[in-house]
Amino acid sequence: MINKPVRYFLYARKSSENEDRQVASVPSQIEELKKLAQEMNLNISEIFTEEKSAKAPGRPVFSQMIADIHKGRAEGILCWKLDRLARNPIDGGTISWMLQQSIIRHIQTFQRAYHPTDNVLMMNLEFGMANQFILDLSVNTKRGQRNKIQQGWLPHKPPVGYLNNLYNQPDKPPIYPDPVSFPIMKKLWAILLEKRCSIDKLFDIAHGMGLKMAKGTKMSSHNFYLLFRNPFYYGAFLWNDEVYPGKHEPMITKTEFDLAQKIINSRSFPREQTHTFAFTGLMRCGECGAYITAEEKFKHLKNGGTNHHTYYRCTKRIKRDCSEPPIRLEDLENQIRDILGKITIPPQFRDWAIKQLKVDQSKEIVDRDEITKAHRHNLDACIKKLDALFNMRLNEEISQEEYAKKKDDLLEEKQKYEELIGDTQARVETWLDRADKAFIFAQTAQKRFDTGTLEDKRYVLSCLGSNLVLSGRKLRFQVDDCLAIFQEVAPDVQSLHNRLEPTQLVDSTTDWEALYAQNKKWGG
Repeated sequence: MINKPVRYFLYARKSSENEDRQVASVPSQIEELKKLAQEMNLNISEIFTEEKSAKAPGRPVFSQMIADIHKGRAEGILCWKLDRLARNPIDGGTISWMLQQSIIRHIQTFQRAYHPTDNVLMMNLEFGMANQFILDLSVNTKRGQRNKIQQGWLPHKPPVGYLNNLYNQPDKPPIYPDPVSFPIMKKLWAILLEKRCSIDKLFDIAHGMGLKMAKGTKMSSHNFYLLFRNPFYYGAFLWNDEVYPGKHEPMITKTEFDLAQKIINSRSFPREQTHTFAFTGLMRCGECGAYITAEEKFKHLKNGGTNHHTYYRCTKRIKRDCSEPPIRLEDLENQIRDILGKITIPPQFRDWAIKQLKVDQSKEIVDRDEITKAHRHNLDACIKKLDALFNMRLNEEISQEEYAKKKDDLLEEKQKYEELIGDTQARVETWLDRADKAFIFAQTAQKRFDTGTLEDKRYVLSCLGSNLVLSGRKLRFQVDDCLAIFQEVAPDVQSLHNRLEPTQLVDSTTDWEALYAQNKKWGG
Protein backbone atom coordinates (compact mmCIF):
# COMPACT_ATOMS: atom_id res chain seq x y z
CA MET A 1 0.00 0.00 0.00
CA ILE A 2 1.37 3.38 -1.09
CA ASN A 3 0.80 6.25 1.32
CA LYS A 4 -0.70 9.34 -0.30
CA PRO A 5 1.10 12.65 0.23
CA VAL A 6 -0.14 14.43 3.33
CA ARG A 7 -2.40 17.44 2.76
CA TYR A 8 -2.14 20.12 5.40
CA PHE A 9 -4.53 22.61 6.94
CA LEU A 10 -2.78 25.77 8.11
CA TYR A 11 -4.36 27.02 11.36
CA ALA A 12 -3.53 30.48 12.75
CA ARG A 13 -5.17 31.88 15.88
CA LYS A 14 -4.83 34.91 18.10
CA SER A 15 -7.24 36.17 20.70
CA SER A 16 -7.57 39.55 22.40
CA GLU A 17 -7.05 37.89 25.78
CA ASN A 18 -4.11 38.73 28.01
CA GLU A 19 -2.41 35.39 27.34
CA ASP A 20 -2.09 36.22 23.65
CA ARG A 21 -0.46 39.64 23.88
CA GLN A 22 3.00 38.30 23.05
CA VAL A 23 1.81 36.04 20.23
CA ALA A 24 2.49 37.03 16.64
CA SER A 25 -0.45 38.42 14.67
CA VAL A 26 -2.48 36.08 12.46
CA PRO A 27 -1.01 37.49 9.19
CA SER A 28 2.51 37.07 10.64
CA GLN A 29 1.77 33.48 11.64
CA ILE A 30 0.47 32.72 8.15
CA GLU A 31 3.49 34.29 6.47
CA GLU A 32 6.01 32.38 8.59
CA LEU A 33 4.12 29.09 8.31
CA LYS A 34 3.99 29.42 4.53
CA LYS A 35 7.78 29.81 4.54
CA LEU A 36 8.11 26.72 6.74
CA ALA A 37 5.81 24.75 4.45
CA GLN A 38 7.91 25.75 1.44
CA GLU A 39 11.13 24.74 3.18
CA MET A 40 9.71 21.35 4.22
CA ASN A 41 7.81 20.82 0.94
CA LEU A 42 4.44 20.60 2.72
CA ASN A 43 1.25 20.93 0.68
CA ILE A 44 -1.17 23.47 2.25
CA SER A 45 -4.69 22.77 0.96
CA GLU A 46 -6.55 25.40 3.03
CA ILE A 47 -5.89 28.16 5.56
CA PHE A 48 -8.05 28.53 8.69
CA THR A 49 -7.83 31.71 10.74
CA GLU A 50 -9.54 32.55 14.01
CA GLU A 51 -9.48 35.39 16.52
CA LYS A 52 -10.90 33.67 19.57
CA SER A 53 -9.55 32.35 22.87
CA ALA A 54 -8.83 28.62 23.09
CA LYS A 55 -9.31 28.39 26.86
CA ALA A 56 -12.76 26.83 26.35
CA PRO A 57 -14.17 24.49 23.65
CA GLY A 58 -16.56 25.81 21.03
CA ARG A 59 -14.38 27.68 18.50
CA PRO A 60 -16.35 27.57 15.22
CA VAL A 61 -13.38 27.70 12.82
CA PHE A 62 -11.42 25.09 14.80
CA SER A 63 -14.50 22.82 14.90
CA GLN A 64 -14.94 23.20 11.13
CA MET A 65 -11.29 22.27 10.56
CA ILE A 66 -11.63 19.13 12.72
CA ALA A 67 -14.82 18.16 10.87
CA ASP A 68 -13.07 18.60 7.50
CA ILE A 69 -10.19 16.37 8.64
CA HIS A 70 -12.69 13.66 9.65
CA LYS A 71 -14.17 13.98 6.13
CA GLY A 72 -10.72 13.20 4.69
CA ARG A 73 -10.00 16.65 3.23
CA ALA A 74 -6.60 16.82 4.96
CA GLU A 75 -4.33 14.58 7.02
CA GLY A 76 -1.99 17.13 8.63
CA ILE A 77 -2.03 20.41 10.54
CA LEU A 78 0.51 23.23 10.34
CA CYS A 79 0.43 25.72 13.22
CA TRP A 80 2.64 28.16 15.12
CA LYS A 81 2.65 26.23 18.43
CA LEU A 82 0.44 23.55 19.93
CA ASP A 83 -1.22 26.11 22.20
CA ARG A 84 -2.65 27.74 19.05
CA LEU A 85 -4.69 24.54 18.59
CA ALA A 86 -5.89 24.04 22.15
CA ARG A 87 -5.62 25.39 25.67
CA ASN A 88 -8.40 23.27 27.14
CA PRO A 89 -8.44 19.51 27.83
CA ILE A 90 -11.39 18.75 25.51
CA ASP A 91 -9.89 20.21 22.32
CA GLY A 92 -6.42 18.97 23.31
CA GLY A 93 -7.80 15.46 23.90
CA THR A 94 -9.53 15.53 20.51
CA ILE A 95 -6.30 16.41 18.70
CA SER A 96 -4.30 13.82 20.66
CA TRP A 97 -6.83 11.03 19.98
CA MET A 98 -7.06 11.85 16.26
CA LEU A 99 -3.25 11.69 16.04
CA GLN A 100 -3.09 8.35 17.86
CA GLN A 101 -5.75 6.94 15.52
CA SER A 102 -3.84 8.23 12.47
CA ILE A 103 -6.81 10.37 11.44
CA ILE A 104 -4.18 13.10 11.68
CA ARG A 105 -0.90 11.76 10.30
CA HIS A 106 1.33 14.74 11.06
CA ILE A 107 1.24 17.97 13.06
CA GLN A 108 4.08 20.40 12.35
CA THR A 109 4.95 23.45 14.45
CA PHE A 110 8.03 25.65 14.46
CA GLN A 111 9.32 23.67 17.42
CA ARG A 112 8.80 20.04 16.45
CA ALA A 113 6.85 17.42 14.52
CA TYR A 114 4.19 15.13 15.96
CA HIS A 115 3.30 11.74 14.45
CA PRO A 116 0.98 8.89 15.54
CA THR A 117 3.91 6.93 17.01
CA ASP A 118 6.23 9.79 17.93
CA ASN A 119 6.13 12.67 20.45
CA VAL A 120 2.60 11.75 21.68
CA LEU A 121 3.78 12.03 25.31
CA MET A 122 5.36 15.42 24.57
CA MET A 123 2.11 16.56 22.94
CA ASN A 124 0.02 15.64 25.99
CA LEU A 125 2.56 17.37 28.24
CA GLU A 126 2.42 20.59 26.19
CA PHE A 127 -1.39 20.57 26.11
CA GLY A 128 -1.39 20.07 29.88
CA MET A 129 1.02 22.97 30.37
CA ALA A 130 -1.11 25.22 28.14
CA ASN A 131 -4.23 24.35 30.16
CA GLN A 132 -2.40 24.93 33.46
CA PHE A 133 -1.26 28.32 32.17
CA ILE A 134 -4.88 29.30 31.60
CA LEU A 135 -5.86 28.11 35.09
CA ASP A 136 -2.99 30.05 36.72
CA LEU A 137 -3.81 33.11 34.64
CA SER A 138 -7.42 32.98 35.78
CA VAL A 139 -6.38 32.85 39.45
CA ASN A 140 -3.93 35.74 39.04
CA THR A 141 -6.48 37.76 37.09
CA LYS A 142 -9.12 37.35 39.78
CA ARG A 143 -6.60 38.33 42.48
CA GLY A 144 -5.67 41.47 40.53
CA GLN A 145 -9.34 42.32 40.03
CA ARG A 146 -10.04 42.07 43.78
CA ASN A 147 -7.11 44.39 44.55
CA LYS A 148 -8.35 47.00 42.06
CA ILE A 149 -11.88 46.86 43.45
CA GLN A 150 -10.59 47.33 47.01
CA GLN A 151 -8.65 50.39 45.82
CA GLY A 152 -11.78 51.86 44.17
CA TRP A 153 -10.99 51.17 40.49
CA LEU A 154 -13.04 49.29 37.90
CA PRO A 155 -10.94 46.20 36.97
CA HIS A 156 -11.71 46.29 33.26
CA LYS A 157 -12.33 48.76 30.42
CA PRO A 158 -14.51 51.71 31.47
CA PRO A 159 -17.56 52.86 29.45
CA VAL A 160 -17.50 55.44 26.69
CA GLY A 161 -16.16 58.73 28.01
CA TYR A 162 -13.24 57.25 29.95
CA LEU A 163 -9.87 55.64 29.21
CA ASN A 164 -7.61 53.20 31.02
CA ASN A 165 -4.10 54.42 31.88
CA LEU A 166 -2.51 51.59 29.91
CA TYR A 167 1.02 53.00 30.00
CA ASN A 168 0.99 53.95 33.71
CA GLN A 169 1.51 57.65 33.02
CA PRO A 170 2.44 59.19 36.37
CA ASP A 171 0.30 62.28 35.85
CA LYS A 172 -2.87 60.29 35.24
CA PRO A 173 -4.97 58.00 37.49
CA PRO A 174 -5.74 54.39 36.45
CA ILE A 175 -8.97 55.59 34.78
CA TYR A 176 -9.30 59.12 33.44
CA PRO A 177 -11.67 61.16 31.21
CA ASP A 178 -11.28 60.69 27.46
CA PRO A 179 -10.63 64.19 26.06
CA VAL A 180 -12.72 63.36 22.97
CA SER A 181 -15.76 61.41 24.20
CA PHE A 182 -16.05 62.71 27.81
CA PRO A 183 -17.44 66.17 26.84
CA ILE A 184 -19.82 64.53 24.32
CA MET A 185 -21.23 62.13 26.90
CA LYS A 186 -21.53 64.93 29.46
CA LYS A 187 -23.51 67.00 26.95
CA LEU A 188 -25.80 64.03 26.23
CA TRP A 189 -26.53 63.53 29.92
CA ALA A 190 -27.42 67.24 30.13
CA ILE A 191 -29.78 66.97 27.13
CA LEU A 192 -31.50 63.93 28.66
CA LEU A 193 -31.98 65.71 32.00
CA GLU A 194 -33.01 69.10 30.58
CA LYS A 195 -35.12 68.22 27.55
CA ARG A 196 -36.25 64.78 28.75
CA CYS A 197 -36.14 63.49 25.20
CA SER A 198 -36.39 59.82 24.19
CA ILE A 199 -33.38 57.58 23.82
CA ASP A 200 -34.16 57.25 20.11
CA LYS A 201 -33.87 61.04 19.72
CA LEU A 202 -30.81 61.17 21.97
CA PHE A 203 -29.21 58.39 19.90
CA ASP A 204 -29.64 60.44 16.71
CA ILE A 205 -28.13 63.47 18.46
CA ALA A 206 -25.16 61.37 19.64
CA HIS A 207 -24.63 60.07 16.10
CA GLY A 208 -24.57 63.63 14.80
CA MET A 209 -21.99 64.57 17.46
CA GLY A 210 -19.72 61.74 16.30
CA LEU A 211 -20.01 59.49 19.37
CA LYS A 212 -18.50 56.05 18.76
CA MET A 213 -17.44 52.97 20.70
CA ALA A 214 -13.97 52.90 22.27
CA LYS A 215 -12.57 51.06 19.20
CA GLY A 216 -13.98 53.67 16.84
CA THR A 217 -16.83 51.45 15.65
CA LYS A 218 -20.47 52.42 15.32
CA MET A 219 -22.63 52.18 18.42
CA SER A 220 -25.88 50.20 18.41
CA SER A 221 -29.03 51.66 19.93
CA HIS A 222 -29.05 48.94 22.59
CA ASN A 223 -25.46 49.64 23.69
CA PHE A 224 -26.29 53.35 23.74
CA TYR A 225 -29.29 52.66 25.99
CA LEU A 226 -27.10 50.66 28.41
CA LEU A 227 -24.71 53.63 28.84
CA PHE A 228 -27.45 55.57 30.59
CA ARG A 229 -28.07 52.68 33.00
CA ASN A 230 -24.41 52.55 34.09
CA PRO A 231 -23.66 53.83 37.63
CA PHE A 232 -20.07 54.49 36.54
CA TYR A 233 -21.07 57.96 35.39
CA TYR A 234 -21.99 59.11 38.91
CA GLY A 235 -18.77 57.76 40.46
CA ALA A 236 -19.56 54.10 41.27
CA PHE A 237 -19.15 50.89 39.31
CA LEU A 238 -20.96 47.58 38.97
CA TRP A 239 -19.09 44.30 39.48
CA ASN A 240 -20.74 40.89 39.81
CA ASP A 241 -24.12 42.55 40.38
CA GLU A 242 -22.78 44.67 43.26
CA VAL A 243 -22.19 48.43 43.22
CA TYR A 244 -18.82 49.64 44.55
CA PRO A 245 -17.66 53.22 45.20
CA GLY A 246 -15.12 54.40 42.62
CA LYS A 247 -12.25 56.90 42.70
CA HIS A 248 -12.62 58.02 39.07
CA GLU A 249 -13.91 61.47 38.14
CA PRO A 250 -17.74 61.37 38.02
CA MET A 251 -19.61 62.89 35.09
CA ILE A 252 -22.91 63.54 36.91
CA THR A 253 -24.21 63.38 40.48
CA LYS A 254 -26.11 60.45 42.02
CA THR A 255 -29.23 62.66 42.18
CA GLU A 256 -28.96 63.41 38.44
CA PHE A 257 -28.48 59.71 37.70
CA ASP A 258 -31.61 58.76 39.68
CA LEU A 259 -33.63 61.44 37.85
CA ALA A 260 -32.38 60.12 34.50
CA GLN A 261 -33.60 56.60 35.42
CA LYS A 262 -37.08 57.97 36.13
CA ILE A 263 -37.09 59.73 32.75
CA ILE A 264 -35.96 56.54 30.99
CA ASN A 265 -38.48 54.33 32.81
CA SER A 266 -41.34 56.65 31.86
CA ARG A 267 -40.82 56.02 28.15
CA SER A 268 -40.50 53.14 25.76
CA PHE A 269 -36.91 52.33 24.90
CA PRO A 270 -35.23 49.81 22.64
CA ARG A 271 -34.17 46.51 24.12
CA GLU A 272 -31.76 43.94 22.76
CA GLN A 273 -33.52 41.40 20.62
CA THR A 274 -32.65 38.32 18.65
CA HIS A 275 -32.40 39.14 14.95
CA THR A 276 -34.70 36.90 12.92
CA PHE A 277 -33.99 39.11 9.92
CA ALA A 278 -30.47 39.73 8.65
CA PHE A 279 -30.55 43.44 7.82
CA THR A 280 -32.80 45.14 10.42
CA GLY A 281 -31.21 48.12 12.15
CA LEU A 282 -28.55 48.58 9.44
CA MET A 283 -30.41 50.76 6.93
CA ARG A 284 -32.34 54.01 7.10
CA CYS A 285 -35.13 55.30 4.92
CA GLY A 286 -33.96 57.59 2.12
CA GLU A 287 -37.07 59.77 2.42
CA CYS A 288 -37.54 60.36 6.17
CA GLY A 289 -34.42 58.94 7.82
CA ALA A 290 -36.20 56.37 10.02
CA TYR A 291 -34.79 52.88 10.41
CA ILE A 292 -35.72 50.11 7.98
CA THR A 293 -37.42 47.10 9.54
CA ALA A 294 -38.57 43.74 8.16
CA GLU A 295 -41.80 41.79 8.20
CA GLU A 296 -43.18 38.60 6.72
CA LYS A 297 -46.39 38.56 4.69
CA PHE A 298 -48.40 35.40 4.14
CA LYS A 299 -50.93 34.62 1.40
CA HIS A 300 -53.23 31.63 1.67
CA LEU A 301 -53.80 29.86 -1.62
CA LYS A 302 -56.96 28.16 -2.83
CA ASN A 303 -55.22 24.79 -2.94
CA GLY A 304 -54.56 25.03 0.79
CA GLY A 305 -50.95 26.07 0.50
CA THR A 306 -49.35 29.29 1.68
CA ASN A 307 -46.99 31.75 0.01
CA HIS A 308 -44.92 34.04 2.13
CA HIS A 309 -42.35 36.74 1.42
CA THR A 310 -40.12 38.90 3.55
CA TYR A 311 -40.25 42.65 2.95
CA TYR A 312 -38.01 45.46 4.21
CA ARG A 313 -39.85 48.72 4.85
CA CYS A 314 -39.60 52.06 6.64
CA THR A 315 -40.72 52.03 10.30
CA LYS A 316 -42.37 55.45 9.68
CA ARG A 317 -41.46 56.57 13.20
CA ILE A 318 -40.31 59.95 11.95
CA LYS A 319 -42.84 60.56 9.17
CA ARG A 320 -46.07 58.57 9.36
CA ASP A 321 -47.00 59.27 5.73
CA CYS A 322 -43.55 58.31 4.39
CA SER A 323 -43.94 57.04 0.82
CA GLU A 324 -40.78 54.92 0.58
CA PRO A 325 -42.04 51.63 -0.93
CA PRO A 326 -41.16 48.25 0.64
CA ILE A 327 -38.65 45.98 -1.07
CA ARG A 328 -38.72 42.20 -1.22
CA LEU A 329 -35.85 40.36 0.47
CA GLU A 330 -34.91 38.65 -2.79
CA ASP A 331 -34.56 41.98 -4.61
CA LEU A 332 -32.47 43.48 -1.80
CA GLU A 333 -30.16 40.48 -1.68
CA ASN A 334 -29.71 40.57 -5.46
CA GLN A 335 -28.59 44.21 -5.19
CA ILE A 336 -26.07 43.26 -2.52
CA ARG A 337 -24.81 40.38 -4.70
CA ASP A 338 -24.32 42.78 -7.62
CA ILE A 339 -22.23 45.06 -5.37
CA LEU A 340 -20.17 42.15 -4.06
CA GLY A 341 -19.61 40.89 -7.59
CA LYS A 342 -17.99 44.22 -8.45
CA ILE A 343 -15.40 43.98 -5.65
CA THR A 344 -14.62 40.25 -5.73
CA ILE A 345 -10.98 39.42 -6.47
CA PRO A 346 -9.21 36.07 -7.05
CA PRO A 347 -6.78 34.75 -4.39
CA GLN A 348 -3.80 35.10 -6.77
CA PHE A 349 -4.33 38.83 -6.98
CA ARG A 350 -4.62 39.15 -3.22
CA ASP A 351 -1.31 37.33 -2.70
CA TRP A 352 0.42 39.56 -5.26
CA ALA A 353 -1.08 42.79 -3.89
CA ILE A 354 -0.12 42.01 -0.28
CA LYS A 355 3.41 41.30 -1.47
CA GLN A 356 3.52 44.72 -3.15
CA LEU A 357 2.17 46.40 -0.01
CA LYS A 358 4.88 44.81 2.08
CA VAL A 359 7.46 46.48 -0.17
CA ASP A 360 5.74 49.81 0.54
CA GLN A 361 5.65 48.93 4.23
CA SER A 362 9.43 48.50 4.33
CA LYS A 363 9.78 52.05 2.97
CA GLU A 364 7.28 53.31 5.56
CA ILE A 365 9.30 51.66 8.33
CA VAL A 366 12.42 53.60 7.29
CA ASP A 367 10.46 56.86 7.41
CA ARG A 368 8.85 55.84 10.70
CA ASP A 369 12.21 55.17 12.31
CA GLU A 370 13.47 58.62 11.34
CA ILE A 371 10.34 60.31 12.70
CA THR A 372 10.46 58.23 15.88
CA LYS A 373 14.11 59.13 16.37
CA ALA A 374 13.24 62.84 16.27
CA HIS A 375 10.36 62.39 18.73
CA ARG A 376 12.55 60.38 21.11
CA HIS A 377 15.17 63.12 21.03
CA ASN A 378 12.52 65.66 22.06
CA LEU A 379 11.16 63.28 24.72
CA ASP A 380 14.62 62.74 26.24
CA ALA A 381 15.16 66.51 26.34
CA CYS A 382 11.82 66.94 28.10
CA ILE A 383 12.68 64.27 30.71
CA LYS A 384 16.02 65.99 31.40
CA LYS A 385 14.19 69.27 31.95
CA LEU A 386 11.86 67.55 34.43
CA ASP A 387 14.83 66.10 36.33
CA ALA A 388 16.52 69.49 36.42
CA LEU A 389 13.30 71.13 37.60
CA PHE A 390 12.94 68.57 40.37
CA ASN A 391 16.51 69.20 41.56
CA MET A 392 15.90 72.97 41.53
CA ARG A 393 12.90 72.48 43.80
CA LEU A 394 14.83 70.20 46.14
CA ASN A 395 17.52 72.88 46.44
CA GLU A 396 14.77 75.50 46.98
CA GLU A 397 15.94 77.46 43.96
CA ILE A 398 12.29 77.93 42.87
CA SER A 399 9.00 78.22 44.76
CA GLN A 400 6.36 75.49 44.99
CA GLU A 401 3.98 77.50 42.78
CA GLU A 402 6.61 78.03 40.08
CA TYR A 403 7.63 74.38 40.28
CA ALA A 404 4.03 73.16 39.91
CA LYS A 405 3.35 75.35 36.87
CA LYS A 406 6.53 74.38 35.01
CA LYS A 407 6.07 70.73 35.92
CA ASP A 408 2.54 70.67 34.45
CA ASP A 409 3.78 72.26 31.23
CA LEU A 410 6.63 69.76 30.91
CA LEU A 411 4.40 66.77 31.71
CA GLU A 412 1.97 67.90 29.01
CA GLU A 413 4.85 68.20 26.55
CA LYS A 414 6.17 64.77 27.61
CA GLN A 415 2.76 63.18 27.08
CA LYS A 416 2.54 64.75 23.62
CA TYR A 417 5.83 63.19 22.49
CA GLU A 418 4.90 59.82 24.04
CA GLU A 419 1.64 59.82 22.11
CA LEU A 420 3.39 60.84 18.89
CA ILE A 421 5.86 57.97 19.28
CA GLY A 422 3.03 55.52 19.93
CA ASP A 423 0.99 56.76 16.97
CA THR A 424 3.99 56.61 14.64
CA GLN A 425 4.81 53.05 15.71
CA ALA A 426 1.23 51.83 15.43
CA ARG A 427 0.46 53.45 12.08
CA VAL A 428 2.76 51.26 9.99
CA GLU A 429 1.92 48.11 11.94
CA THR A 430 -1.85 48.48 11.56
CA TRP A 431 -2.36 49.63 7.98
CA LEU A 432 -0.96 46.42 6.44
CA ASP A 433 -3.10 44.29 8.75
CA ARG A 434 -6.16 46.36 7.74
CA ALA A 435 -5.26 45.98 4.08
CA ASP A 436 -4.94 42.20 4.45
CA LYS A 437 -8.37 41.98 6.12
CA ALA A 438 -9.84 44.10 3.32
CA PHE A 439 -8.36 41.77 0.69
CA ILE A 440 -9.72 38.71 2.54
CA PHE A 441 -13.16 40.36 2.63
CA ALA A 442 -13.06 41.19 -1.09
CA GLN A 443 -12.02 37.61 -1.85
CA THR A 444 -14.55 35.78 0.35
CA ALA A 445 -17.50 38.15 0.94
CA GLN A 446 -19.62 36.97 -1.98
CA LYS A 447 -19.30 33.29 -1.04
CA ARG A 448 -19.94 34.10 2.63
CA PHE A 449 -23.07 36.04 1.70
CA ASP A 450 -24.43 33.28 -0.56
CA THR A 451 -23.77 30.31 1.72
CA GLY A 452 -23.51 31.80 5.22
CA THR A 453 -25.92 32.30 8.10
CA LEU A 454 -28.11 35.34 8.75
CA GLU A 455 -25.31 36.77 10.91
CA ASP A 456 -22.85 36.24 8.04
CA LYS A 457 -25.13 38.15 5.67
CA ARG A 458 -25.54 40.90 8.25
CA TYR A 459 -21.77 41.11 8.73
CA VAL A 460 -21.08 41.37 5.00
CA LEU A 461 -23.60 44.19 4.50
CA SER A 462 -22.31 46.12 7.53
CA CYS A 463 -18.75 45.94 6.14
CA LEU A 464 -19.62 47.36 2.74
CA GLY A 465 -19.74 50.94 3.94
CA SER A 466 -21.54 53.50 6.09
CA ASN A 467 -24.81 55.46 5.92
CA LEU A 468 -26.78 52.63 4.33
CA VAL A 469 -29.99 54.03 2.86
CA LEU A 470 -32.96 52.55 0.98
CA SER A 471 -34.25 55.06 -1.53
CA GLY A 472 -36.73 54.11 -4.23
CA ARG A 473 -36.07 50.41 -3.52
CA LYS A 474 -32.38 51.05 -4.23
CA LEU A 475 -29.63 50.42 -1.69
CA ARG A 476 -27.26 53.39 -1.44
CA PHE A 477 -24.31 53.87 0.90
CA GLN A 478 -20.94 55.52 1.34
CA VAL A 479 -18.39 52.97 0.19
CA ASP A 480 -15.55 52.11 2.56
CA ASP A 481 -12.24 53.63 1.36
CA CYS A 482 -10.59 50.23 0.89
CA LEU A 483 -13.56 48.77 -0.98
CA ALA A 484 -13.68 51.83 -3.23
CA ILE A 485 -10.23 50.80 -4.46
CA PHE A 486 -11.50 47.28 -5.18
CA GLN A 487 -14.38 48.74 -7.21
CA GLU A 488 -11.78 50.31 -9.49
CA VAL A 489 -9.42 47.36 -9.70
CA ALA A 490 -11.67 44.27 -9.52
CA PRO A 491 -13.31 44.54 -13.00
CA ASP A 492 -9.94 44.60 -14.76
CA VAL A 493 -8.61 41.74 -12.62
CA GLN A 494 -11.76 39.67 -13.23
CA SER A 495 -11.52 40.42 -16.96
CA LEU A 496 -7.92 39.20 -17.02
CA HIS A 497 -8.83 35.93 -15.30
CA ASN A 498 -11.88 35.37 -17.50
CA ARG A 499 -9.71 35.96 -20.59
CA LEU A 500 -7.07 33.43 -19.54
CA GLU A 501 -9.29 30.72 -18.16
CA PRO A 502 -9.87 28.03 -19.14
CA THR A 503 -8.21 28.37 -22.52
CA GLN A 504 -4.91 29.59 -21.09
CA LEU A 505 -4.09 28.22 -17.68
CA VAL A 506 -1.79 30.23 -15.48
CA ASP A 507 -0.69 28.20 -12.49
CA SER A 508 2.66 29.66 -11.64
CA THR A 509 2.79 32.47 -9.09
CA THR A 510 5.58 34.04 -11.10
CA ASP A 511 3.37 34.07 -14.19
CA TRP A 512 0.53 35.79 -12.35
CA GLU A 513 2.90 38.36 -10.87
CA ALA A 514 4.23 39.12 -14.33
CA LEU A 515 0.70 39.65 -15.67
CA TYR A 516 -0.34 41.86 -12.75
CA ALA A 517 2.86 43.92 -12.95
CA GLN A 518 2.00 44.93 -16.53
CA ASN A 519 -0.86 47.08 -15.29
CA LYS A 520 0.46 50.27 -13.70
CA LYS A 521 -3.00 51.09 -12.34
CA TRP A 522 -2.89 48.09 -10.00
CA GLY A 523 0.50 49.07 -8.69
CA GLY A 524 -1.04 52.14 -7.14
